[in-house]
Parts: sequence; structure tokens; C-alpha cells
Amino acid sequence: MQKEKLRTVRKRKGYTQQQIADILATDVSNYSRKESGDVRIIQREWDKIAAFLEVPLEEIYEEEEATTIINNNNSTFNGAASGGGGGNVNTFNNELSISLIKNLQEYISLLKEEISRLNEKQNKSGK
Repeated sequence: MQKEKLRTVRKRKGYTQQQIADILATDVSNYSRKESGDVRIIQREWDKIAAFLEVPLEEIYEEEEATTIINNNNSTFNGAASGGGGGNVNTFNNELSISLIKNLQEYISLLKEEISRLNEKQNKSGK
């Protein structure tokens, strides 16, 4: 579900998707997916966006669509029958998982760059 309230307020205030992505520490393509409803916006992100836009949360917040859960009584995992709990498998939105993995990989890369920068700084200071 598209976040029309959020998009409308963001545009009315004159902010770009890149600016909102920056305050969420994500890339613009990931934020775009959040705004279009393809990726979930978590509560902490809603709070950050509302604070940045200087509006009450209620002015931009829209409910997330329910995630589809599939119960499969004859489930297998990697070709082996599941071993417990009656065989129910909860299948969550694969796109969300992939997006989350990409986001975490980007964050790890940023952290590695920061570690390198700090190591260089420490080496230059001779400590």
C-alpha cells in the first residue's frame, strides 16, 4: 500500500526522497520502496520521519498491509521433511527479506569503511 499521506507531506514540505533516505541511513532506492509500500516502514523510522518533517506522526502514518502467512502441512526444507510443530511453515514476504539483507549488507559496508577511516586516522596520529 502506497504511503500517500507521507508522500504528500514530504512533497509539500519540499523534501526529496534522498533527504528522507539520509535521515533513515538508507539508500534512496530502498526509501522509494518504503514510500511505495513495497518495503515496511518500522515504527522507529516513522518517528524519525515525523520529527524530520516536523509534523505529528498521525499526519503521515498509514497502516501496513498484513503479511500473508501460508500454512503448508506437507512442508519440506531443502528436500527434507520438517521435523516439528505439525509441519506448519510461515512464509513471509520474500521481497522484504531480500531488501532487508541488501540494506544490512550496505550498512556493513559503511561500517567497514568507517573502521578503515578510523584505523588510518589512528595510524597517522602514531598511537
